[in-house]
Amino acid sequence: MKKKTSNYTRRDFLKTAGIAGMGSFVAPVTGRIYASETKETIPTRPFGKTDQQVSILSLGGMFDIGSNHLMLKQAINWGVTYWDTANSYGGGRSEKGFGAYFAKYPQDRKKIFLVTKSGAWSLKGMTRDLHASLERMQTDYVDLFFVHGISSISEMSEDTKIWAEKAKAAGKIRLFGFSTHSNMEGCLMGAAKLDWIDGIMMTYNYRLMHSRDMRRAVDACVKAGIGLTAMKTQGGGQIRTNSETELKLAGRFLEKGFTDAQAKLKAVWQNPQISSICSQMPNMSILMSNVAAALDKTKLSGRDNELMRQYAKETRSAYCAGCSDICESCVDRQVPIGDVMRYLMYANSYDDHALAAAQFNQISPQVQSRLTRLDYATAERKCPQGLPIAQLMQAAKKKLAT
Repeated sequence: MKKKTSNYTRRDFLKTAGIAGMGSFVAPVTGRIYASETKETIPTRPFGKTDQQVSILSLGGMFDIGSNHLMLKQAINWGVTYWDTANSYGGGRSEKGFGAYFAKYPQDRKKIFLVTKSGAWSLKGMTRDLHASLERMQTDYVDLFFVHGISSISEMSEDTKIWAEKAKAAGKIRLFGFSTHSNMEGCLMGAAKLDWIDGIMMTYNYRLMHSRDMRRAVDACVKAGIGLTAMKTQGGGQIRTNSETELKLAGRFLEKGFTDAQAKLKAVWQNPQISSICSQMPNMSILMSNVAAALDKTKLSGRDNELMRQYAKETRSAYCAGCSDICESCVDRQVPIGDVMRYLMYANSYDDHALAAAQFNQISPQVQSRLTRLDYATAERKCPQGLPIAQLMQAAKKKLAT
């Protein structure tokens, strides 16, 4: 029997997939997807001054990797070969899932730009975490090793530099850097003044990318040859919104053949300074949709970007921009406001209560008890976004504490 051919286009693929990032928006389904027949692979970009090319879409490993090996194989087929994890994801289960995959498909290890992170506060702890990560992932090295979630460049000490150089010399890591969710602009500017940071993963999206400070920080890192990976690109906030502009955005982008969530990915990719976007893709639908967005050649128009900026402005009081130095200094750093805001985002925008609760409950009971007792009046007055910080701290404790 002659095999039926398909005239299925990337635009159809994009419409059908219908989900991107961690959002729950679903577009109309227009037909079947013959994803396995798609021979195109997503583009790559240079990673800073290194000789490494990375896929513009990175697979975020904050999900059940061990039960999704077929999806990992398909990700490789589509060219999604930048895989990101951390020793803390799932208590090590994410790394073990990758390790089981590499044990099953050892030939695929060389195809992957593998990244993991350590949240240890000491060099001894980083060494312990690195060795544990290599063992769990059943590999001799990682391509990039991040210090997880710094909020100040002062955390990148001379001793850290020496540690990274030794780990490279031992063949345990190839590149070194950090991730940051808080005070990103300051961390990036500081990194650009160092000569030993290879890569950075930072919160970066349509809400943040146009600010003067962020543009200057990104420019400085690019001039310094640092590879940049964007995360939290959907720009989900701590409070659900029902903006009229949001509805206009969704309708406008659907008419053009993609969802507003896919458009948010495109907005970041249109900046060639960003090497890759790290996106949590815990199922095949989200993977297909993000791959479709990466393959589609349609660019956002000036009006598209204007609407996204308008939406960002209208909903700014629902989004924490990560400038936690401002608010936390107002309460003498007694509570990690920035971290709590991020956990609320996981719960309210990502609909991942389990992850949010797990992260929140790593905060000690003593610190949790302060969340609802501190006076946040000064912090709220100084917050550039106008966030109701006291209300959000109370909501976090009520919703996430166990």
